[in-house]
Amino acid sequence: MEAATPRSMRNKARLGEAAGKRANRKKTAASAARGSDDTLKSLGKVIRVLECFSTADRTLSVTEVCERTNFPRSTTHRLLASMKEVGLLDQDRQRDRYRLGIKLFEMGNLVLANMDLHREARPYVEQLGRLTGQSVHLAVFDGRQAIVIHRSDPSDGAPAMTFVESAPVHCTGVGKAILAFQPADVIDRLIAMGLQRYTDATITSSSALRFELARTRGRGYSVDEAEHQPGVRCIGAPIRDQTGRVFAAVSITGSAWKIPADQTEALSKVVMHTAKSISDRL
Repeated sequence: MEAATPRSMRNKARLGEAAGKRANRKKTAASAARGSDDTLKSLGKVIRVLECFSTADRTLSVTEVCERTNFPRSTTHRLLASMKEVGLLDQDRQRDRYRLGIKLFEMGNLVLANMDLHREARPYVEQLGRLTGQSVHLAVFDGRQAIVIHRSDPSDGAPAMTFVESAPVHCTGVGKAILAFQPADVIDRLIAMGLQRYTDATITSSSALRFELARTRGRGYSVDEAEHQPGVRCIGAPIRDQTGRVFAAVSITGSAWKIPADQTEALSKVVMHTAKSISDRL
């Protein structure tokens, strides 16, 4: 058997060292990938907790958050504590209930301040309210709901209010004005998520909703006939970005006696004109 030479021994050492480095790089890459996946999962859990809250459910207990997220109680406790620490949640004086934190309000105001739509549309929203005497809503689509980012209500003489709330897309004026112009796969996905009933007039049939959306596309505006709130009628129109994509909507809202059915078509022209004016400014 031939004895190993110094050169062959050095070559083997180099090969072994190179193989070790490659193995270490693979381990590092795998560890980084696992860390990235864990981070994404944690962020997803935080979002699920935040989505448990609404204007109807302003405070929630640990048990209620567990029930809505299906997270283990220990995981929920840990999440709530961490979110409270960074200001995403506040804990009330009884210390058994949580509410959305002021940090979210600060971040929301920052988003609104930097949003071209909110800045450019505001004068048109307020003008539409003065012309019609009705409440006006401005909303953007987040892929699942219509997020109302501005509301003007000239009827009570108060200044226009800026706040954020969500509205279902299948039964509101702004929602249907947006949904009608979305790609088929988006409409299919939202229908598959379920059409919640809010009133006796809410459309909960997929075929009926598809028909309603086709009618909305054909005439260029949507009508909410007490589908979200009893006795309330809304007329909405889509807002487009620079590429022509519908990403938002504006609507007027009032009691059915203040917006009679026989005035819907005439008022829709004012709403559509406002939506087009906003689109042109973007």
